[in-house]
Amino acid sequence: MSFLVAEDVAMAVAAGRPVVALETSVIGQGLPHPENRACASSMSAAIEEAGAVPAWTAVLDGAVRVGLQPAELARFFEPGAATKVARRDVPLAVAAGSLGATTVSATIWAAHRAGIDVAATGGIGGVHPAHGPHPGPDVSADLLELARTPVLLVCSGPKSIVDPSATAERLEELGVAVVGYGVNRLPFFLTREADVALEHRVDGPGEAAALLLALRSLDGVAAILLCNPIAADVAIDRDELLAATSRAERRMEQEGVSGKAVTPFLLAALAEETAGRSLAANLTLLEDNARLAGLVAAAFSGARSAR
Repeated sequence: MSFLVAEDVAMAVAAGRPVVALETSVIGQGLPHPENRACASSMSAAIEEAGAVPAWTAVLDGAVRVGLQPAELARFFEPGAATKVARRDVPLAVAAGSLGATTVSATIWAAHRAGIDVAATGGIGGVHPAHGPHPGPDVSADLLELARTPVLLVCSGPKSIVDPSATAERLEELGVAVVGYGVNRLPFFLTREADVALEHRVDGPGEAAALLLALRSLDGVAAILLCNPIAADVAIDRDELLAATSRAERRMEQEGVSGKAVTPFLLAALAEETAGRSLAANLTLLEDNARLAGLVAAAFSGARSAR
């Protein structure tokens, strides 16, 4: 079989218990070793503490896997071991028997197919500004998949390496609901907010779960993007972050980086440009988002069982 759901995940879904889907690209390409191992552990623990089951998603041994055992997840910690797999790449990775680390687009597709309603990540991809010889902006596959996959994804807004205004406009165009968690402006990954006002806001897991319940009752086709701002004590000043991002982008142009390599390169360059502060901030927000996703999944499970 080319699509396998781990027994603990399948049992939880069948029983209506809370489950949170997680992407493996964040540990396969987004974070260096050994920080990726620590991050996987802290995200799983945060979800479990919230009363939910973590379901790491990947392509492994010729199959899409939803839910990994510790030894299976450990295969993604080795630098360069896994290829980056977006939604379009899934059949190719399965056919090749590749070790594939799923991005947001592949993860939410797999989660929805497995019956999982809630997922968590750090920041989503978005609309990159045009660079160098590129004739137009690079647009992440995350956005289109969000437009056709009715899940609730907890994130800290778009990654700080994309254009927040253009990304918000594209999400609106695609029919994806963008909701602030306790905030009225769009969180911007490593910094608290971008200069983008949000129309919608919730202030607790129960309110977020109510949105997901409504989405389900209406047979909605697009995702709800629940944007959780990074904690203030680890957030990077917006002007400082934009300056560091500009320097990282210049390095990218000089080295001719393109395609799937853009995001991992820029995140690594940002860590260097900020003397490691962006990496520490990323680790914090990933754990916080996993915890919130667990709480929302638990509230959603409770609301469904009460109906």
